[in-house]
Amino acid sequence: MTQHTGQRIGYARVSSTDQNLARQIATLGQVHRLFEEKQSGARRDGRTALADLIGYAREGDTVVVSSMDRLARSVVDLNQIVGELVAKGVVVEFLSERVTFRPGATDAFAEFQLNIMASFAQLERAIAKERQAEGIRAAKARGVYTGRARKLTAQDLTNAREWIGAGVPKAQVARRLGVDRSTLYRALPLTAMQAGSDAGAADAEI
Repeated sequence: MTQHTGQRIGYARVSSTDQNLARQIATLGQVHRLFEEKQSGARRDGRTALADLIGYAREGDTVVVSSMDRLARSVVDLNQIVGELVAKGVVVEFLSERVTFRPGATDAFAEFQLNIMASFAQLERAIAKERQAEGIRAAKARGVYTGRARKLTAQDLTNAREWIGAGVPKAQVARRLGVDRSTLYRALPLTAMQAGSDAGAADAEI
């Protein structure tokens, strides 16, 4: 392994492969080495970039992370990870919280601060989930929440072809089936869609 001293090491993580790391990376600024991860932070298992980071970091280095929840999603894991790095003589810096943990800072307040801030992060996530659930319940009560778009059955497709062939506008066909037009387009072959006689009228209805 290449020897180094006093490096600034960045760590960026998102929970799934379809999410983008660019914003986090930009927040980190200039670093000597960057570890990127597309993996849930709920558990440490399987987080190879995190393991590589801990193995790479040396005394005198600084690990910089955009926020605490990017490094860990639980107070226990956060304490453990920060503790491992600090024990190696590594500084850990969280940009969003504006908190830095340094080797040798053995006072109880440093650990207390880490616990409190991580707990607040967990609380915020719990509140956000509860608000989302409340919003869904309210939408269901108003009759405007349908959840995932329903899939069209074979009989639905047969009916759709017949209606389109009879000249029923595509928008109206979609409404009859309880789906949006994009779902109808994906489900039916292009030739069936072209069979409708509503080229101008359908678009006018939406």
